[in-house]
Amino acid sequence: QVQVVESGGESVQPGGSLTLSCVISGSTHSAYLLGWFRQAPGKEREGVAAILLQFGTTYYADSVKGRFTVSRDYTKNAAVNLEMRNLKPEDTAMYYCAAFPGSSSHPLRDSAYRLWGQGTQVTVSS
Repeated sequence: QVQVVESGGESVQPGGSLTLSCVISGSTHSAYLLGWFRQAPGKEREGVAAILLQFGTTYYADSVKGRFTVSRDYTKNAAVNLEMRNLKPEDTAMYYCAAFPGSSSHPLRDSAYRLWGQGTQVTVSS
């Protein structure tokens, strides 16, 4: 069974850094589009970053450009990291990783994805 598993969420202070990880298990396919989404209480889910693994093409929401970096983890078949720097209280949310075995013309839309992880909580607070 193919699964998406995120990890790395925790509480950090404003201005701090955190790296989230996402791995796809149960699949030998590696040409995935992997996306990171977040949802804060009372808000809609927002796509923040995505990467097309085959070519390393990355996509970012304006709200995180220059602070978040998504990269492939080459130690695993299909895995990525999301490095988050200069974190702000408004970055507080449940972060989800999602996967699609192909590409999309709208990589930051949740409708582009087929598989979703359970989420990992990021809290930015002093």
